[in-house]
Amino acid sequence: MKKHPDLFNLCGKIALITGGASGIGRAITKGLAEFGCDVVIVDVNSKSRKRMVREIEIIGRGCTFNEADVTNFDSINGVVDRTIANLGKIDILVNSAGCNIRKPALEYSEEEWNRIVDTNLKGVFFATQAVGKTMTRRRTGKIINIASVMGLVGSPPYQTVVPYCASKGGVVQLTKAFALEWAKYNVHINAIAPGPVKTALTKAFIEDREIYDAILQMVPLKRFAKPEELIGSAVFLASKASDYVTGHILYVDGGWLAQ
Repeated sequence: MKKHPDLFNLCGKIALITGGASGIGRAITKGLAEFGCDVVIVDVNSKSRKRMVREIEIIGRGCTFNEADVTNFDSINGVVDRTIANLGKIDILVNSAGCNIRKPALEYSEEEWNRIVDTNLKGVFFATQAVGKTMTRRRTGKIINIASVMGLVGSPPYQTVVPYCASKGGVVQLTKAFALEWAKYNVHINAIAPGPVKTALTKAFIEDREIYDAILQMVPLKRFAKPEELIGSAVFLASKASDYVTGHILYVDGGWLAQ
């Protein structure tokens, strides 16, 4: 007889996922739906709207797609307000929207710096703040930020992603600070920090054999993760199974940080 049959059951939950139409965000969106969530996707790219809605409907869950920019305060607050008006609540927020530009530190323009830091850090703050207004009022909620191992360790020279490292380090600290401030409201805030994952953002690394081999030297499991391999971590942090976990950074890195 199972003692905890509902530990990972997300039926009846509403999850809002930024950057939910591609890469890690897309995998987590589908994973949460498979475990019972109805999902609300927020993404600047609406080209995949029909595909994503159809994929979620095939799973048997509801899907709402919002074309919105997380770096725009009014845009993300508008999505949250419409979601509450139409669906009544938001139980889970996944901050997965992100971007990167790779070049030597001396070559970044102000516009490029702003684009990376605004998307990866300000966007997390704006979305968390917007959803947090309803979660703190209801005194319940799970927030999952997508950080990176690059938020803890300095980038190897061949990666040349200084602004990205800074932004993901900021996500780590936002996670901890929000978790401490909102613990009294029973709102749990944690982060998943992946190592190298096969997505459009890492395609150039995978296609360059020298860089690819150098990255694998940092990973004891000797491979890149598939986006779907982050679903388990997301479901854990979104479910009852993590009800005593907050302010935690869960590194899903193939052993990188164990060295």
